Amino acid sequence: MGARRFILAALAGGLAALWTWTAPGDPALWPARAGEPAIEASLLDNGFHTDLALPRAALEARGGPLAEAVESLPPGDWILIGWGDATFYVDQSPIGDRLPDGARAFFAPGNPSVIMLDPAQADPRRMFAEDGRRDFRLSPAAFEAMAAHIEASLDLSTGAPRIAAARAGDDARFFASREHFSIGHLCNHWTAGVLNAAGMETRPLRSIVSSEVVATVDRAKLDTPASRD
Repeated sequence: MGARRFILAALAGGLAALWTWTAPGDPALWPARAGEPAIEASLLDNGFHTDLALPRAALEARGGPLAEAVESLPPGDWILIGWGDATFYVDQSPIGDRLPDGARAFFAPGNPSVIMLDPAQADPRRMFAEDGRRDFRLSPAAFEAMAAHIEASLDLSTGAPRIAAARAGDDARFFASREHFSIGHLCNHWTAGVLNAAGMETRPLRSIVSSEVVATVDRAKLDTPASRD
């Protein structure tokens, strides 16, 4: 009986540790220093899924495979960027019709994934309401780290970014990703990883929900030298 209680306590302690585990930020990247040039960015939350909005010009200026993918898109000064299962994420049929596929995406191992790049003409700060949007400014180094992290997710096995899916009447393009989608690595986990690459402190396990990714940006914007002084 004592051994069983010990095992249960150890499991509970391990789960609590995972739930509160924090991936450290990088003060060399975040926040942008006063007076240095900064790149505007936004996090977008629809209550379930999170995307990032980054300026197209900055993405294209850095060159490389991600810039190549962006250059292939229709016009739009901003690029909305997200990640998800290669089938469920792309499909826009009624959610009730997709529940079996959703279960497959969550629980089957090794699901292929895609990175969405969606060009937007309007500034996301005008397109999306404040309650589902967080705006922030990236130092050049943080932007480069963020873009490099996104680029590293692209499947470049053929030597260049590869469009895996597109939708009729939709400017978004879905590029093959080298990562796999599952309950242990969902869309919001991916976005949290991108924010962490840019220097923000994140809580990986809690990032299963979009509200935690939003809270990541909120905490990062508060946790600055100015606010601590």
